[in-house]
Amino acid sequence: QVQLVESGGGLVPTGGSLRLSCAASGRTFGSYVMGWFRQAPGKEREFVAAINWSGSRTRYADSVKDRFTISSDNTKNTMGLQMNSLKPEDTAVYYCATGTLWTENAARYPYWGQGTQVTVSS
Repeated sequence: QVQLVESGGGLVPTGGSLRLSCAASGRTFGSYVMGWFRQAPGKEREFVAAINWSGSRTRYADSVKDRFTISSDNTKNTMGLQMNSLKPEDTAVYYCATGTLWTENAARYPYWGQGTQVTVSS
């Protein structure tokens, strides 16, 4: 049974930084893709970033490019999201997810964490 557990959310002022972590367990993830998504109140879940477990391939949403950095540690089965220069519009529940397809489509990721709240005050 695949399990994903996020941590690291919180409240930060505009311009601040946060680092999210996602611990994965339950299988070998060598061929899997790890993704971060977020969902703000009243909005659909949206893609933030993705990485393969080797870390050789990454993709970012335009809205977070150059501010967020995704990383993976396949020796520890963990994934991170370093978020800098945070804006109020980054406020959302952030989820990590994993699947076998290289895609920004949330529906194609079968495994999800429980989410962690990120709030950026203006």
